[in-house]
Amino acid sequence: MPRTGRPTDDPKTLNTRIRFSEGDVQKLDYCCKVLGLTKAEVIRQGIEEMYQKAQKQK
Repeated sequence: MPRTGRPTDDPKTLNTRIRFSEGDVQKLDYCCKVLGLTKAEVIRQGIEEMYQKAQKQK
């Protein structure tokens, strides 16, 4: 079966599972709605922001 979707230089092959509170889910959904992003995109941007913050503290 041929692969579907667009080719990418950064394939997303790993999965992780996260437990959220109801408040966390509401905040995530709000961000997705207002910013027009997927949940994965919002989470990735949050990780990048925290990574940059951590790098500055080094």
